[in-house]
Amino acid sequence: MPRPKSEFEQLHPCDFYTAEELLDADQMYTVYEIARLLQGLEPDAEIDAETEDILLDWAIPWVMNNADDLVIAEPEDDDEPGYYGLKSDDR
Repeated sequence: MPRPKSEFEQLHPCDFYTAEELLDADQMYTVYEIARLLQGLEPDAEIDAETEDILLDWAIPWVMNNADDLVIAEPEDDDEPGYYGLKSDDR
């Protein structure tokens, strides 16, 4: 249900990192690792499943919004996530 803005103590700008600001140019990341990075966590930080689900709600649109700056690699197994990394001039 929508809520009036006046019910919130503070409103923040909806600014996200660019792909270059968030990702190391020489690394590939799963969407789960990107979700953690978007929150200022280490890619391998331990978080509970419920929190991870919430973070994925932010990470998936971020990946889609930054798709022009990313490359994708297939997962090693069908039950694993794919990997995303920065697009470079040679790829």
